[in-house]
Amino acid sequence: MSDLAESWSQFSGLFFREIVKTFRNPWVLAITVLQPFMWLAFFGSSFATLPCSELQQIFHTTTCSYIAFLLPGVLSTSMLTIGMFGAMSMIQDKRFGYMKRVLITPVRRSTVFLAKALGATSRGLVQFPVMIGAAAVFGVTYGLSPLMWIGWILCLFLLGLGFSSLYLTVTASSTDWQTPGVLSNFITMPLMFSSTALFPAANFPWWMQDISYVNPVTYCALFGRDALVDGVAQWGFLGLLFVFAAVMVTIGMFVYTNWLRVE
Repeated sequence: MSDLAESWSQFSGLFFREIVKTFRNPWVLAITVLQPFMWLAFFGSSFATLPCSELQQIFHTTTCSYIAFLLPGVLSTSMLTIGMFGAMSMIQDKRFGYMKRVLITPVRRSTVFLAKALGATSRGLVQFPVMIGAAAVFGVTYGLSPLMWIGWILCLFLLGLGFSSLYLTVTASSTDWQTPGVLSNFITMPLMFSSTALFPAANFPWWMQDISYVNPVTYCALFGRDALVDGVAQWGFLGLLFVFAAVMVTIGMFVYTNWLRVE
């Protein structure tokens, strides 16, 4: 067997295990789907009675539906936090001895990292069709071209891959269950509120605007919002998210190759 075929066999086996674990745990799957739905239902409905002209003025948008404005932001924020589950899965594998058994085989540590990162990202994308359907129930209509749909999904995928890589990198040498949760609490709130997921950057003070400009959540939310509300695809945002994901994956692979610790 060639090195490429062997690497693919190792990766596919580990990745398939991550997918199976996701669908075997209905509670994790339910929370993954219900959490962004509750954001959409409760927070999105909070501006339901706001007159259209005021909503457009406050949120610098052309839509009269705050839920349509919010939907891309909620999906982006969900991909920000999904990496926590991948890191928790890694720590579970370390503590129960599974990872030690994997690492005595010829499998590369970078392959282990990629399988975990892509597994967590795939779990996050399960939310997409559910949220699209839920938003339609709330009255959101879609006029996106097939290419825009693909671009939006790619943006979410790259954002999730980048943050999944970040979580896994930080927890590479950890076996503490609390580490992913602490990291999630530390980064989720500032990145969510300094992005354009909930409000436009034009409403921010200057220092939050500066953070927003380097926040990858901003560009994922903007791509989806521009496509959904205005029918315009900002392909440059997709390029920025690709760079973010590529940098995070490269760092993660390097860290796992050199410093992955199971004890």
